Amino acid sequence: MQRVTVTLDDNLMDELDKVVRERGYQNRSEAIRDLTRAGMQQTLVDSGAVEECIGVLSYVYDHEARDLARRLTNTFHHDHDLSIVSTHVHLDHDRCLEVSILRGEPRMVKHLADHVITERHVLHGKLVLIPVEDNDAGGEDA
Repeated sequence: MQRVTVTLDDNLMDELDKVVRERGYQNRSEAIRDLTRAGMQQTLVDSGAVEECIGVLSYVYDHEARDLARRLTNTFHHDHDLSIVSTHVHLDHDRCLEVSILRGEPRMVKHLADHVITERHVLHGKLVLIPVEDNDAGGEDA
């Protein structure tokens, strides 16, 4: 391990200390390591340096909307090679939540997610991308 000195302004230090308390880190170093790891993973995905990723797509939609369920199903069938599994939850009388696990090239996973999220009557949507790392790369688990 290496020791690094970082200068943070007071406001950022207060935010970091809040994260340490809320998440239960033992110290600032553990929090900074986790946040750095997450930021580096996101940078890899955003830069195009990752060839494959796992995508967790969650979205809420109005299940009464005309033809929406059919359009969403067709979207997933069109990109069936990206879809690993989906789960469906009835939130209330009008709304459903779906969570889909996708795997593939980040550009293609983002394209599928954008298509789903921008459908009319999809009320909320979020995609989280996790890079698939080469097992030979070594390194510490996140």
